[in-house]
Amino acid sequence: MKEVNDREFSNNEITVTYDPCICTLSGKCSKELSDVFSNTVIPWVNLDNTETKRIIQQIKRCPSGALQYYLKKEEKQAV
Repeated sequence: MKEVNDREFSNNEITVTYDPCICTLSGKCSKELSDVFSNTVIPWVNLDNTETKRIIQQIKRCPSGALQYYLKKEEKQAV
């Protein structure tokens, strides 16, 4: 997993962004998917700990919308 900055986290499949200005600190992400989101460990997002599908499902449950994501497109390899 690559941490681009303290508000953007990436792996080979997905980039997750975090906007602290709109986060309501509900803790929903860390309570429901603690393998990825933590409120006690830095960096607090570790995208390598579960499947991308589960990460997306959790982000969609973010009550404030502070967590967003975008999928990376596979680069075409030249033959």
